[in-house]
Amino acid sequence: MTTDAGGERAGRGIRSVSEWPSPGLTGLLTDHYELTMLRAALRSGAAHRRAVFEVFARYLPRGRRYGVVAGTGRLLEAIAAFRFGPAELEFLERTGVADEPTLRYLESYAFCGDIWGYAEGDCYFPGSPILVVEGTFAEAVILETVALSVLNHDSAIASAASRMVTAAGGRPLIEMGSRRTHEMAAVASARAAYIAGFAATSNLRAGLDFGVPTSGTSAHAFTLVHDGERAAFAAQLEALGKGTTLLVDTFDVATAVREAVDLAGPDLGAVRIDSGDLPVIAQQVRDLLDSLGATRTRIVLSGDLDEYSIAALAVAPVSAYGVGTALVTGSGVPTAALVYKLVARADKPGPGEPLRPVAKRSVGKPGRGGRKWAVRALDGDGTAATELVIAADGEPPAGEGRPLLRHLVRSGEIIGAEPLEAARARHRDALAELPLHARQLSRGYPAIPTVFRADGEE
Repeated sequence: MTTDAGGERAGRGIRSVSEWPSPGLTGLLTDHYELTMLRAALRSGAAHRRAVFEVFARYLPRGRRYGVVAGTGRLLEAIAAFRFGPAELEFLERTGVADEPTLRYLESYAFCGDIWGYAEGDCYFPGSPILVVEGTFAEAVILETVALSVLNHDSAIASAASRMVTAAGGRPLIEMGSRRTHEMAAVASARAAYIAGFAATSNLRAGLDFGVPTSGTSAHAFTLVHDGERAAFAAQLEALGKGTTLLVDTFDVATAVREAVDLAGPDLGAVRIDSGDLPVIAQQVRDLLDSLGATRTRIVLSGDLDEYSIAALAVAPVSAYGVGTALVTGSGVPTAALVYKLVARADKPGPGEPLRPVAKRSVGKPGRGGRKWAVRALDGDGTAATELVIAADGEPPAGEGRPLLRHLVRSGEIIGAEPLEAARARHRDALAELPLHARQLSRGYPAIPTVFRADGEE
């Protein structure tokens, strides 16, 4: 793109740097149709009716047994920054997306309603109301796209990561998929994977933004740029010490392992293998390391791993796994299939107006109207037995089970922010609460059934 002396960018209507979209604002992280609805609702008067929207999944992808809620913390930050600055408003006016009344509304927009949601790291099932947004129709409807964008991505990654952690059986996992996805999706993926139990990430931005521990070794290019494997290993050991991890499959694995131990001695930290018949090579390397006296040197495996290949390596002498492509693509399921639906609304504007249930009746995608609450009913052993979703205007009766919805935003004020470690610990507890068959990798039904009922029903 070229720039003339006056600052005008060729091929763009933006005339100065100050007119670029405002940094940090998230108002335009939305679909055009959200503002189409807003514009028309302002005209009809329905924009100011009290409304309740709900985020849920109709099914679990590929017959998985549970899903994992992730992205809540990122979503709260996005909602706090959901504003329309001068550049955003100029764009909407210039393109005809918004008329004058809509621009006036957006100019002072700030979400002032209430949001409840499942706690980040908790598990969910088909029909679980994992996010409930209450406010006027206008202020709630335009949050749809950003809410689904964050929750669909992060929950899909966390759900896949949780299965990988289970398959690893206590061996640590390193997230290393940054080069396989959008640069900011990589950061969000690292965060979601950490919630689900990954030990570290290769992504430094995730370390800065969210405090996720970072880890890194070296690539084949590092070996190739040196005058032989021995020279490369010597340079890495000199720079990073004997505790470093050396990549040993650039040429011949056995020769590389011997060179590595010869240089570092028996205190070499780890070797990484990124290709080949991993179970066979891992055993050969373990035997070789032991014969050379490097009995405490760890073996890290990487190379297109997913939960199934990790499970197949259960008996291999492996210390840790590095997972990339499968993690950042949700192991083939890059979206959690969450939807954002209106489930209740008032008949006229006003904060005290009563709500009535609404739901679409289209074939294949019917809805369940009404404001809902959710609890996880437990059996006598403390194992989850039922996801109980109760349609009620007020909070559900006490004693039904573990309440699942937490107040995240009250009258526009974020009250549900928490440290990432809290979500990580919560996921461990939530997964331990599920029946044992929830951890199976084979396709099947959800680990527990979702039961819907109206308040007062038994």
